[in-house]
Amino acid sequence: MKFNTKAIHGGQENVDPAYGSVMPPIYQTTTFSQTTPGGHKGFEYSRSGNPTRAALERALASIENGKFGLAFASGLAAIDAVLKLFKPGDEIISTNDLYGGSYRLFTGIYEKFGIKFHFVGMNDAAKIEDYVNENTRMIWVETPTNPMMNIIDIEAVSRITKKHEILLAVDNTFATSYLQQPLEMGADIVMHSATKYLGGHSDVVMGSLVVKEKALAEKLYFIQNASGGVTGPQDSFLVLRGIKTLHLRMQRHCENGEAVARFLKGHPKVKNVYWPGFEDHPNHHIAKKQMKGFGGMISFTTAEDTLESAVKIVENLKVFTLAESLGGVESLAGHPASMTHASIPKSERAKTGILDSMIRLSVGIEDEEDLVNDLKQALG
Repeated sequence: MKFNTKAIHGGQENVDPAYGSVMPPIYQTTTFSQTTPGGHKGFEYSRSGNPTRAALERALASIENGKFGLAFASGLAAIDAVLKLFKPGDEIISTNDLYGGSYRLFTGIYEKFGIKFHFVGMNDAAKIEDYVNENTRMIWVETPTNPMMNIIDIEAVSRITKKHEILLAVDNTFATSYLQQPLEMGADIVMHSATKYLGGHSDVVMGSLVVKEKALAEKLYFIQNASGGVTGPQDSFLVLRGIKTLHLRMQRHCENGEAVARFLKGHPKVKNVYWPGFEDHPNHHIAKKQMKGFGGMISFTTAEDTLESAVKIVENLKVFTLAESLGGVESLAGHPASMTHASIPKSERAKTGILDSMIRLSVGIEDEEDLVNDLKQALG
């Protein structure tokens, strides 16, 4: 099946053998009856497995061209499960420009447990190998990165991980399965904050992992069940519903994103615009190679280059909503330094270009003229 068809039908055969419901039913139950101890119909307790969650997990695997999907209570719960694969003394190489919550989890919790992290600029994938040693167990990639929109060559990083027999995990939240297929490029694990584009309607918090290898899936399933950071059936239903329109929404996100990026690029009160669709964007050629489109995420800095100028703009937006998160049908604006990336020390933010004058936009699916006019009046 092609992607658009898989988004609607992937993994959803015979979802309701009882009545033939077109959508998987919401099995709002904690437990399932057994005819004899251990004799059940595939489910025994909803932490371990639930039919609605199972339908979602099959769909997640389908759209990523994987074999095994796992749904978690949040994106960070999904990342937490991956990190539980490792032990004290292990080392992980991560991109130095990543979501603040990921950085907080890495440094605030797992460093204390003896796992060492190297935060590395990955625009030149060849330089990553300098940090690989006998203790390295995984490379963690975000592409496009949050909020600088840096593009990392997944295939090039995969060659490194295969050479050294270590894992490659890719946070695919910004691109989504529609625009980018990391497993097809050699990744071992794909992570999504399904709260964002997969859900798509700003009404559910969830994370997901997708893998191809059975042994790795079994380890992650054990962690999922043992740690218990699972999502419930209602949220599973909502994200499964969201996936069914992912392709349509992403097409509009990309169209509107381009219109907004090009408007900002030519505005006198804007200094820099970060959007991988520009030919002068770092690694634009890689974005063209590994992505179907350039997405609806954009960051920019003000010409005045001050905190005050950024705050003034976001406070005066009318169509864009000043809020955390991204990937919903509505357009959102955020200030990374004080919102999504506040947990990263200012000195570290500055190294990667996250300035106080930076604004991050999640461009929604409204009419593009209304979005451009809103930015025009706020900048003016």
